[in-house]
Amino acid sequence: MEPPIISIDVRQLGQEGVICAFLVDDVLIDCGPASRLQTLLEGLGERRPRAVALTHIHLDHAGAAGTLAALWPDLEVWVHERGAPHLVDPSRLLASATRLYGDDMDRLWGEVRAVPEENLRVLRGGEDLGSFEVAYTPGHASHHVSYWHPETQTAFVGDVAGVRAAGGTNVLAPTPPPDIDVELWRESIDTVRQWRPRALAITHFGVFSDAPTHLDAAQRSLETNTARAREQSAQEWIEQTRAGLDAADAIFDLAAPLDQCYLGLERYWSKREAAR
Repeated sequence: MEPPIISIDVRQLGQEGVICAFLVDDVLIDCGPASRLQTLLEGLGERRPRAVALTHIHLDHAGAAGTLAALWPDLEVWVHERGAPHLVDPSRLLASATRLYGDDMDRLWGEVRAVPEENLRVLRGGEDLGSFEVAYTPGHASHHVSYWHPETQTAFVGDVAGVRAAGGTNVLAPTPPPDIDVELWRESIDTVRQWRPRALAITHFGVFSDAPTHLDAAQRSLETNTARAREQSAQEWIEQTRAGLDAADAIFDLAAPLDQCYLGLERYWSKREAAR
């Protein structure tokens, strides 16, 4: 008998433990980038998902969605209403990503194809999708959702609960540009807490059974790093943040580069100051 949750390591850039997709029955939660499509398909084997449930549309989570929809034309793609237009026409998404990744775009993410509008199941949060419930959990991204699976008591939380190495203890709140919102992120962590999950399924990386401790650590990372970014230079912030990570946490160099995390918080504080 297969386990209720099948974890598929897509081995980003050939590295284990960076991006994980999860298969629950016939629903695939996050699919990883198009550059790792073959590894994803090998992990699925003969299993054929009827739906891809995206936590958000960042390319490390959703980049292969359009290619999968072309491969399986009846595939449903679940996505929040704020992210849906950028799957149908990914030009702005790709322009934003190119500003961060430049010439590394193809190496990191591969060819990003549009998702046909008829394949989308557009979410707002609050939906009951049979075996899954949906919550709107912005903060890391304005279009982020999380999925609750009552049967396994597991919350599939994308990036809202942070990044953590498999087998590690350190948790980092990933804060890249462009739309970090710390206030909404706090509320989203509370939303996940209210489910009282037995486990958290985190795209970066794996299933963790210490949900309350992990969520507390994610919130501490968010609060501490946000406060320091207001006072420190990029170099100071990166050095101090890296000092709190150990050798087992090399995942952060690929899943949450610290220079990008600082840029997202710098942008957050600039927007706060401009709104005064």
